[in-house]
Amino acid sequence: MTSQPIDEVQLKDVCESYCIHPEKVAAAKREMLDGDVAVRMSEIYKMMGDPTRLKMIKVLAVNEMCVCDLAAVLGMEQSAISHQLRLLKNMRIVKMRKDGKSAYYSLDDQHVLTLFNEGLKHVIDH
Repeated sequence: MTSQPIDEVQLKDVCESYCIHPEKVAAAKREMLDGDVAVRMSEIYKMMGDPTRLKMIKVLAVNEMCVCDLAAVLGMEQSAISHQLRLLKNMRIVKMRKDGKSAYYSLDDQHVLTLFNEGLKHVIDH
């Protein structure tokens, strides 16, 4: 078996000739995300990048729940659930309402469920 020089292996994923397509570059620049928007989006995806938080989102997509119920469903301490919910609330992924001494959480809006469902479809379909 002959081994390829490292340069040949590295070049497989790059163009073999240097040629810029100005119309494609211009179109892509017009569609480029604003820096602030890209940062905010990445923060939302980071929040959704944790298995526990994803489980919480799935549960809250079905029904509004209090911290005690979420802790029972996920088999976690209430303090750990509260911490995760605070992070999700700060990113406007979930919202909270008080009813007496209880705090009930639900998804902030339909966009959160859409993001979740699209990611789930991608994982299941591939």
